[in-house]
Amino acid sequence: MGLYLILLLFAGLCLFWFILNNPAPKSAAVLTTAGPLILMAVGALLTFFRRGMIGMPLLFLGLSWWRRNRSMRPANYSGGQKSTVRSADLEMELDHDTGDIDGRVLTGRLKGTLLSSLGEEELLSLYQEISSDGDSVALLVSFLDRYHPNWRERMDPDSFRKQDTGSGFENMSRQEAYQILGVEPGASQQEIYQAWRRLIKGVHPDHGGSAFLTAKINAAKDVLQD
Repeated sequence: MGLYLILLLFAGLCLFWFILNNPAPKSAAVLTTAGPLILMAVGALLTFFRRGMIGMPLLFLGLSWWRRNRSMRPANYSGGQKSTVRSADLEMELDHDTGDIDGRVLTGRLKGTLLSSLGEEELLSLYQEISSDGDSVALLVSFLDRYHPNWRERMDPDSFRKQDTGSGFENMSRQEAYQILGVEPGASQQEIYQAWRRLIKGVHPDHGGSAFLTAKINAAKDVLQD
């Protein structure tokens, strides 16, 4: 039994390391999925070694958690969905499952390059290049705030552009709103709401996200819900 306890301890340490080294939305998604399975595995192991007084409650708790997760997941939801937000210089993708964001440069010397492949110095240089477009700057700032939270300390305060988070929202088309929420044209009001809810959890400023992306996603929901 000692070997099994060592393996369980090792698995617990691996899970703890994963949580510490990944964004909170991604860690929460993994924990929600893996938590019930871990509880059931520990409960079954303890029951097998005649520790049913502890094992059976853990097994029941894990099974209840797993059933609750299944009941709360929308029947029409499929993993791997992404949303796209575009500006003149950048195209940003938001992963519905993890809340992760990444972008691709659309213009200039870095055209076609993923933001995640650039170092902080290159991202700050890109900031200067696209500073003439408010929406592009806002998208880049959302990426920098998420993955390089101390980037402002390396910038000249006079170089910051005042962001207008409302620019372009009033003229947002339904097609753009569908792309932002990652739903197909003609999606039901329930599908639109569910997509909005998944996205807003990952990018809301209260959770370390971006005010600009939050405003974009809210505007897309408003357009599609008239």
